[in-house]
Amino acid sequence: MLKEIEYQIDNFMYYCENKNLSKKTIASYEATLRLFARYLEDNFSITDAKLVKEKNIKDYIIYTKERGKYTFTANSRTEKINNPCAREDFGKKISTTTVNNYIRNLKVFFNFLVEERVIKTNPLQKIKQFKNVRKAKEQLSDEEFARLIRYLDTTKFHEFRDYIIIQLILDSGMRIGECLALQVENLDIRNNAILIKAENAKSNKDRYVFFSNVMQKMLHRWLQYKDRYVNTEFLFCTNRSTQLAVSNFEKNFRNYVARARITKNITAHSLRNNYARRFLMSGGDIYTLSKILGHSSVTVTEQAYADLSTEDIRKNYRKFSPLENMKGGRR
Repeated sequence: MLKEIEYQIDNFMYYCENKNLSKKTIASYEATLRLFARYLEDNFSITDAKLVKEKNIKDYIIYTKERGKYTFTANSRTEKINNPCAREDFGKKISTTTVNNYIRNLKVFFNFLVEERVIKTNPLQKIKQFKNVRKAKEQLSDEEFARLIRYLDTTKFHEFRDYIIIQLILDSGMRIGECLALQVENLDIRNNAILIKAENAKSNKDRYVFFSNVMQKMLHRWLQYKDRYVNTEFLFCTNRSTQLAVSNFEKNFRNYVARARITKNITAHSLRNNYARRFLMSGGDIYTLSKILGHSSVTVTEQAYADLSTEDIRKNYRKFSPLENMKGGRR
């Protein structure tokens, strides 16, 4: 028999689906709420959101900050399926960003309950997110990137596939999930463009990204190679013709970084971040970059500037210095 809070969560998820939110956003809400519901029952015997007080929320936030990653799951079924103990980051500290995401998701849920008149006030009304000190992400130099792709064995199907994916993400700035969800029909190779469908985009909107002539030639080669060995609509797939999972690509990427003896903290997502930095350093404007990256606003994109090093800023300044560019400026 379903508990009251499970009905409340189900109603909220139905509301989210009707609002046409992205699959990723809906999954984030549900994961947060299922974990929270289990915590409430295990620690306070609360099975109805109407009984949740501010103190319960504060205790949960403290618990979340102190527990390690994946040490607490919604139920034993998901534990068996996902086997969190096998993850490399099992038990590691949960980031401030993740804790803030939990707080935000819970606020949205309880705001929904207020609107539905299930509760009178949101118990998270006075709870604020934690200040997150953003650290500039490490960047791949030209030499490091060349070394990274040189260490891939392109005679193997999966490594040739990853060789193309790595360079396409760096060249276009799309997300890993967007790239791996691409179908051949989304590729306009003649016009160097890719359509990212709304259902695969975080923004839940169709958008185009673009690639260079160099990448165009590589994609031509990949399509010919892929068609010899697999039969699937996916642009990038496994050797069994199934869709390549993001987690599998990320694992492969970590292996390639280690193989190339790159000691920086570089992840597969770093490729997208590198694209943003290089776009700005080449004189691209932030509004265009925001559109390419599929951000909800320019404010989100402005965070990319936090990743520009002092040396990056110095180089950019010299390129756009008013006096240097004035006709009568000092030479």
